[in-house]
Amino acid sequence: MNYRSALNWDLASKLDISNTNPDPIRQFQNWYRAAERASVPEPEAMSIATATPDGKPSSRMVLLRGWGEKGFVFYTNYTSRKGRELGSNAHAALLFWWPEMRRQIRITGKVKKVTGEESDRYFNQRPKEHRINTCASPQSSVVASREDLEAWAAAIQKMHPGEGPPRPKHWGGFRVEPQEIEFWQQGAHRLHDRIRYRSKKDGTWIRERLAP
Repeated sequence: MNYRSALNWDLASKLDISNTNPDPIRQFQNWYRAAERASVPEPEAMSIATATPDGKPSSRMVLLRGWGEKGFVFYTNYTSRKGRELGSNAHAALLFWWPEMRRQIRITGKVKKVTGEESDRYFNQRPKEHRINTCASPQSSVVASREDLEAWAAAIQKMHPGEGPPRPKHWGGFRVEPQEIEFWQQGAHRLHDRIRYRSKKDGTWIRERLAP
């Protein structure tokens, strides 16, 4: 299915509580797989918004690297701005926007680091050049020039000429444990469809329609 046919199908369909899965993780999977089939460029790209303890927000694009019943996983430098902010204010908001399908998904929740074993597994499967550059970059810090970054990367490559460097302890994964997930689909004449899931203390979810 190309994105044109996906778009035509999408606009012809109606998003309603009756045709969504009771489990928002399964609903997310359904939409994500549909985006893949429609050849949406980088469906894993998502915005993550964080904030300082006193509420100053920031956002940036990252890549989703896994999801399941426990939440949504991405990887970063723990000393970066987002890493520091999540360390002091462990809440985040994610946003997926797939314009070809006229859909977006919003996720808010608490954030926890994944285990060291999980981070090791993901780091070790990355291309060697990615691992070298991850070790070389003091993410979010001021640097004098690109030449400095390239020199640091070259030094690390020289130190680890074989399989490449091991995962640095300041780099790893975060998991966003969802408390709310909203599915948005464009409707005709701005009468959009919005279905929100809210988690309950017993682990079940409430589904409800929101006005556009």
